[in-house]
Amino acid sequence: MQGSCPQCSSKIAIDDAKVPDRSFQVKCPKCGNLVRFPGRAPEAAAAAPAPASSAPEPVPASTPAAGDEEMRAQMMAQVRREMSLTEAVGGGGRALVHLGDKTQAGAITLSLSRQGYQVDTSDDSGEGSRLIEQGVYDLVVTARVAGSVAKGESLYQRLNRLNPESRRRLFVVLVGDEFKTGDGTQAWSCLADLVVSARDAGAADAAIRNVTQERQRLLQAYTDARRRHEAAAN
Repeated sequence: MQGSCPQCSSKIAIDDAKVPDRSFQVKCPKCGNLVRFPGRAPEAAAAAPAPASSAPEPVPASTPAAGDEEMRAQMMAQVRREMSLTEAVGGGGRALVHLGDKTQAGAITLSLSRQGYQVDTSDDSGEGSRLIEQGVYDLVVTARVAGSVAKGESLYQRLNRLNPESRRRLFVVLVGDEFKTGDGTQAWSCLADLVVSARDAGAADAAIRNVTQERQRLLQAYTDARRRHEAAAN
């Protein structure tokens, strides 16, 4: 499969054997822009013969109601307003929110946008893990099991299989009813950087800000120490 980046016009080629059935995104190797590809499903649909019956197809049970669409539109409008307020302060990086509960996902999205993060939401653990492995995100919010799970693995399980260098630069927030917001022991036992109670999802600004700042200080100390060690070795 081939395509081009709409931002810098660079050609992007993907091995057909690695193309998933559903649409997916890849990071442009030149400018870093996310480019969406359709996946195999549209090709299969185009090749399939038209059904013989003229009866209308049943509407899938998962089709969102008009009220859900309106709520989503209002939520995204609020996100854009929050992001415009924080744009002058400077962005906090790029974040992925992967939660099965849409109310929690919307609340944590607003909380992150208030801190300047560019937030994407997804319920596909496979696509989310691919983008994380490409280094697209600085922060990930998920639950132990959230959204659709491909091949029996949640995004949380995939995060725990990252190589140490990739995992070190990624800030992981776990949301769930079983957590007490900011509990360091729970975060350590779950291999996360921060845990947030589900009821605090919309008011986790201070907890996220404090822990991310502390982690940045720790990583800076680690980076400085590694540079001193390398300089001494040379």
